[in-house]
Order: sequence, then C-alpha cells, then structure tokens
Amino acid sequence: MLSKFRNATDKARKLVIEHRNCSLAFILCFRNHINMVEQHSSSSKVQALYELCKKTYTPSGAPSSSSAIQKLCSLLDTIGPDDVGLKEENRDDRGHGLLGLNRLSSVARWAQPITYVDVYECDSFTMCIFCFPTSSVIPLHDHPSMTVFSKVLYGSLHVKAYDWVEPACYSKNKGPGYPTVRLAKLTVDKILTAPCETSVLHPKRGGNLHCFTAVSPCAVLDILTPPYRENAGRKCTYYHDYPFTTFSRGNGAEIDDEKIDEHAWLAEIDTPDDLYMRQGDYTGPAVQV
Repeated sequence: MLSKFRNATDKARKLVIEHRNCSLAFILCFRNHINMVEQHSSSSKVQALYELCKKTYTPSGAPSSSSAIQKLCSLLDTIGPDDVGLKEENRDDRGHGLLGLNRLSSVARWAQPITYVDVYECDSFTMCIFCFPTSSVIPLHDHPSMTVFSKVLYGSLHVKAYDWVEPACYSKNKGPGYPTVRLAKLTVDKILTAPCETSVLHPKRGGNLHCFTAVSPCAVLDILTPPYRENAGRKCTYYHDYPFTTFSRGNGAEIDDEKIDEHAWLAEIDTPDDLYMRQGDYTGPAVQV
C-alpha cells in the first residue's frame, strides 16, 4: 500500500515539474515574441525611413516633389528617441545620449562635446543624430545645394536660420582688415521643443544657413540629401552674422527701416575652435541595406 502511494506521489511530482517547465518555456517564448515584436516595430521605422530616402533621392540631389517631402516629414514625425536607441536613462546633461560615460563635475560638464552619431550614409543621403548638452552650439553654417530634414527627438533647441538675399548683395568694404560680407534674410528664429513637427530647409529657402543652440539636453535626427561632399562642391562653411547696421548698405541693399532687424551681414569664418564634437556609437535598430 505504501509503495503504491509513493509511486502515485512520484508521478504527481513529475507531472507538476513537467507542467512547471512547460509554463516556464511558454513564458520565455512569449517574452521573446514580445521583444521581437517591439524590435521589429522600432526597426520598421528606421528601415522605412531608409527605404523612403533610397526611393526618393539620388546622388544628384534632384529636387523632390512636395508630396515626397511630405511623406518623409510624416514618417519622421512618428519617430521618437527610443526608435533610434536613445534610452530615457541615458538622456543627461552631457550630450552623451548613447555613450554612458561617467558623470563629471558640474563645472566640467559644460565643456562636454556634442555627440555625433552616424546612422547611415550613402551617395544620396546621410542619416545622423546630434546629442547636445545644455548651452552647446553648432555655429552658423550652410548646406550648399542640399535639402535637410531635422526632427527634434527630445528636449528644446533654439534654431536661428538665414537665406541669402538674391541677387547676391555685398557690402562695400570698409578697408583692410574688414571681412567681405553678404546680405542674408532671417527666416527662422525660434525654439523647437519635442514633440514637434519636422523642419525642412531647401537649397535656396527655408533657412539653408542655420545655427543650433541647446536650450536643454536635446537630440536631433537629421537627414541631409545629398550629403556633404567637398569634391562635389558641397563643403560646410561657417559664418559670423553681423547686424545690418554694422556695414554700409551697398548696391541693392535697399531695405525698409522696419525690416532692418530681419536682415544681417554674413562673413565666412574658419571652423570655430570651440566647436567640440565627438563620435558616438549608434545603438538603434540596424539598417538592412
């Protein structure tokens, strides 16, 4: 009798263990499935962005139709920091959204660099991310013959942007030591705070020359098409902007007094010494080429 009871008990224990193992296997399988779904969901946005850019743009940088630009903007508007590997716990005040470096003192952190992250680049376009610590600046620079899409992923960013006044207008040179300056019109001067719509600048309108200043820790996803290529004449040039009243008006600079604040003189400068930028690692979903 006792032996029969022991056998029955052993069988029951085996059934419980088998049931527990099956339940554990099911739970692990379910979790893996959820992770795969989440990864696919994020990956599909980055992948869809790549595929749309690949379909829309060529190395020649041919102008896009308004509908193509709208499609790209609509897709970019849905992308958040998690979709490109920027985790909440990594968004601090040092601009290292992807690096996880050791925290520095409050004095030293302001000297921390802007982090540049390359997502994908080809002859037709560049997909990249800039992570800014508070008060960091990408100085005024141009995007010759390029269209640029900018999506603020988190934080607040001040954007100041100009377009050249056409036909080109230069100020009369005051003499030796004074820079050659060209007239530009202010087109954007505002703070963008996530979530917000994607901004677009075109080769000759929309603020092709712009400056970024971080109001808070922030990150920006950029698409540049075609990408910078010095041998193709697409070299990044930096500028300093002077108030309109700094120089004489010159030929063709007939500006109404009430619109003077909307214009500035721009002078080419060398790459600023205080532009501190470092390379970061992209940890978001890989682009399948």
